[in-house]
Amino acid sequence: MKEVTIVSLNSQRVAISEQKPNERTKNFNEVILGYSKKEALVEASRCLNCKNAPCIKDCPVNINISGFIKEVAKNNIKKAYSIITENNSLPGVCGRVCPQELQCQKNCTLGIKGDSIAIGNLERYVADNVV
Repeated sequence: MKEVTIVSLNSQRVAISEQKPNERTKNFNEVILGYSKKEALVEASRCLNCKNAPCIKDCPVNINISGFIKEVAKNNIKKAYSIITENNSLPGVCGRVCPQELQCQKNCTLGIKGDSIAIGNLERYVADNVV
């Protein structure tokens, strides 16, 4: 697998795509569409990989968040999935419904000067794209 690394010093979170209101009223598909590969790589590259990662301390299941995000930034989705599933057997569900903004994302170091890392969106991306 070729390693792809995108470096982003952007303090703003990568917005996640969603269905347009006039489309979602006509189907039962998910409203939030999830990240594309490029969007996930850019968002993951924003992570500072903090030594004392406050995101991990605030995760109720103690996922190695900075570890899995580091692997996403390198486009190593299988490894990222392996890291997540050490402590969480339902990353696709948790990436969608876990209140990350009140837990792991709340004390993200990047949140001091900008937007915290979109941890749940990246967890969902990994779960949806692992092969």
